Amino acid sequence: MTADVEALLPGRPVPADPSTAQRVARRRRHRPRGPRALLLLALRALAAAVIVALALFPLAWMVISGFKLRTEVVSTPFQFFPEVWQWQNYAQILADPSFLRTLTVTGLGAVLFTAGSIAVNSMAAYAFARLEFRGKRVLWPLVLMTMFIPGMTILLTSFIVVTNLYMLDTLAVLVIPGMAAAGHVFFVRQFYLNIPSSLEEAAVMDGCGPWGVYLRIFLPLSKAPFVVVGMTSFMAYWNGFVWPVMTITSPDLYQVQQYLAAFRGERSSELGLLMAGSACAAAPILVIFLVFQRQIIANIKMAGLK
Repeated sequence: MTADVEALLPGRPVPADPSTAQRVARRRRHRPRGPRALLLLALRALAAAVIVALALFPLAWMVISGFKLRTEVVSTPFQFFPEVWQWQNYAQILADPSFLRTLTVTGLGAVLFTAGSIAVNSMAAYAFARLEFRGKRVLWPLVLMTMFIPGMTILLTSFIVVTNLYMLDTLAVLVIPGMAAAGHVFFVRQFYLNIPSSLEEAAVMDGCGPWGVYLRIFLPLSKAPFVVVGMTSFMAYWNGFVWPVMTITSPDLYQVQQYLAAFRGERSSELGLLMAGSACAAAPILVIFLVFQRQIIANIKMAGLK
């Protein structure tokens, strides 16, 4: 009598019968790897290591160059590590009041821009996903079309608009114009389309209007897309250069990339100090990405599956 038949006798527990796919996957997992499979795995690991090294090399060189003298930064032949580590470069740039003011102003603008971007784009996404209004089917394709218009092509017209609105040399000119983004509206809308309509119907039965449904149902469930929208908005503002150069002339409102460009023009001989400042400017973006990298990757994969 086989074990399978014995298992079916009264008084004996019926074992869980895994599916065929699970049994095949289990066998493959425990199957010993041959030389060819091991070689392929080693080549993949080597290729991944090379790609990671190439991606991280510029960042590592910038950070380490912050500890070098000017002559070592541009030395020939190439020298990766300094002969004497110049720790005072980072101490000097972080003690510079103008650099600290620039970081503070840029950080404040980035936070305001990120919060505004999340608010504006999520409300637009909710309207296009769940509300019915006249012209919706015509307006939505027009919104999507703006994703394919290069930003450089509208710089001049945008500059004329903010000039007529007397917004030059204010923090508002950096925060307000770029809040609405069709890509972010599209991303959040795709998430809202997958929220069960039963939640919305229950809120309506409880007396909630459109604003109530958005604030009480959709907003609390939007943490996943908000992480992606917030991260990309913060990065876009922090790394902005062309627009601040066009609209900001007061040193008190200089953005971090604008400050580094002016620093290079005025003190071009202090390359070690410039590299230290660049490394400090890149640090907030790296920290934010490391904190939210799992959520960002998971949300992008989720949006791709949907």
